Amino acid sequence: MPDLSKKRERDRLAVARNPYFMKLGKGAYLGFRRGPDTWHARFRDKKKKQHSKALEEFRPNDYDGAKKAAEAWFEQMGAPATRAIKRDTVRLALDAYLADLLRHGRTAAATDATGRFKQIVHPDAIADLSLEAATKDDFLEFRDRLRKGRQPRSVNRHFRSIAAGLNRATELGHVGNPAAWRLKPLADDVDDDGETAVFLSPEHRRALIAAAESRAAEFFRGMELTGARPRELAEATARDFNGSTLRLAHRKGRPPKLRVRYTVLGPDAIEFFAMMAADKLPSAWLFTEDGSTPWRRHYWGRAFRRAFKAVNKSARGSARIPAGASSYGFRHARISELLQVHGVDPLTVAHQTGTSLVMIERAYLRFIPQALQEKLASLKERA
Repeated sequence: MPDLSKKRERDRLAVARNPYFMKLGKGAYLGFRRGPDTWHARFRDKKKKQHSKALEEFRPNDYDGAKKAAEAWFEQMGAPATRAIKRDTVRLALDAYLADLLRHGRTAAATDATGRFKQIVHPDAIADLSLEAATKDDFLEFRDRLRKGRQPRSVNRHFRSIAAGLNRATELGHVGNPAAWRLKPLADDVDDDGETAVFLSPEHRRALIAAAESRAAEFFRGMELTGARPRELAEATARDFNGSTLRLAHRKGRPPKLRVRYTVLGPDAIEFFAMMAADKLPSAWLFTEDGSTPWRRHYWGRAFRRAFKAVNKSARGSARIPAGASSYGFRHARISELLQVHGVDPLTVAHQTGTSLVMIERAYLRFIPQALQEKLASLKERA
């Protein structure tokens, strides 16, 4: 099917009795007849009956005018609004995805994705590759380049964001084959957030918190006491703490659905969050980078890496922070200790930390005593 929007492709068409057609929407086609160089429209209604219309008033090079006239006729015939077919590079397709996020008011998601794409897509050769021509091998090679200096979990997270953007771009009319970027995730020992379950001992956590800047130390301590995901805690406000529980929320699923839970706090956590909420307006953030700005992913990641390097600069043996650890280590430690040290049943742990029994079994099984493993197995059998 030719791309009639491009003059060079129309000029390459052989002279023919019937028009060449390009699909604009379901049952809706724009045609160009080579020879007389005239425009035509064709529409197939719900009863599968074909209708056609000559658009002879438009000059051979007036693609936009012919297209608009065809779309207006399609609407008269009862067709839904058509969407233009776009043949662009990977970068331009992702730009369309970012514009769509902003159009729907998802500013935070657009900001996050913009930073990610500038860092990992724009400097790479994949950016200028035609989305329509890109193959699975192209995306496999791109992912291999991403692996330099990154853990598998980070590569998987980056690639999920790119794939989501390209999937949305194809829905917006950009031509591409989703099977090309539908890759099996790299193998890793991960939880439901795509983060490796690296265990941080109490000594590791104390050292990291002591080495971190004061605001980062508070943020890490909040994760340690709740098992919250970093983003959940970053979005918590003073009103979310009611004196005994902390409201936390995250989005999951397609389309993403807001999932809210109320985490029950222990005495130490109640004292800590009462201090963090003191003298703050209900809408004020509990944790900030600088006193006003809520924590952002790149910033809490950098703060953790600085603390990590500071600790390991002098630590030896088991006191060193394990390779691959991240701020999620505080969440993993909380979940693991609830199961192993405090003997809390897996169902309650799943509810309190916003995960599932399946993910607890997959990511934390090695931290669970045999008795709890048997209990988890019986819960799974009854589910």
